[in-house]
Amino acid sequence: MNWTRRRFLSATAAAGLALSGRELLARPERSKLRIVLFAGPASHGYGAHEHPASCKYLTDTLNTWGGVEAVCIEGQWPGLNDPRLKGAKALYVYCDGLSHHPFKSAMADIDKLVEQGVGIGMLHYALIPDKKQDYPHMLDWLGGYYEPHWSVNPHWHATIKQVPDHAITRGVGAFDIQDEWYYHMRFNEGMKGVTPLLTATPPDATRKRKHGPHSGNPHVAARLGKEEHLAWAYENEKGNRGFGFTGLHFHWNLAHDTFRKFLLNAAVWLAGADVPQVGVESPTPTLDELIAYIGDPPGKFNREAVEQRLASFKQSA
Repeated sequence: MNWTRRRFLSATAAAGLALSGRELLARPERSKLRIVLFAGPASHGYGAHEHPASCKYLTDTLNTWGGVEAVCIEGQWPGLNDPRLKGAKALYVYCDGLSHHPFKSAMADIDKLVEQGVGIGMLHYALIPDKKQDYPHMLDWLGGYYEPHWSVNPHWHATIKQVPDHAITRGVGAFDIQDEWYYHMRFNEGMKGVTPLLTATPPDATRKRKHGPHSGNPHVAARLGKEEHLAWAYENEKGNRGFGFTGLHFHWNLAHDTFRKFLLNAAVWLAGADVPQVGVESPTPTLDELIAYIGDPPGKFNREAVEQRLASFKQSA
């Protein structure tokens, strides 16, 4: 294991033990709820769509926090008989979508997990299913999804001015961060069961791009100056839980304390575990610690630019 990753795990273990030690007095002893993080293959170049690296980082962070048990599955969907899925209470998915979506031939498997009460969360590109016949599944699991020629995927700086009162937003206040924030998502009619959690107003320039499956469309262009929902929680009549999050194009954004806490809170909530009033706390990873999850950078890696990005997080967390 890379030394930076060992150092990170040592630090997070200490923080996790301190937090769990305080909370053990208030919590009855019980087996930890299992969260399965599913990571598709990495794509989009170094530092972007780093699905395995980001999922491993979130897995380690959840485990060192100590309130749940997290495991990571990488690659292609292994099927329901995989022992790592046994006892799962939540499935947190970060992968490519459309024709590369690992679930394109496994919709029935995910339906079965939902029927068993497993919470489903999907991050970024995972929100774009392969075909139109998959749309009803996404609505059933999450209450919303990304639909080509309706939703768009620009890079922009989102300013979250306030958040609603919800378990996922515990310890989360106003923040701002640049990402590839998808928006104008397709939701259940009347937003049934959907609770918007992160909402911001995209720059008008992002609504004026050339029309195409992902760049722009008349529906988006007609909403100049309107707010858009970037993350949401979902609960249906049966009590099933779902979560959608349109950001996390960049692995580096996990160094933003509020951004990271929001994602950790969501994983815990999906599993039905108690989210602390302060949220799921974790130490801020350094750039080297995040790099350790990916592997050595290429020669053209602009370290200074990424360091400046992480430095800016301290002002907006």
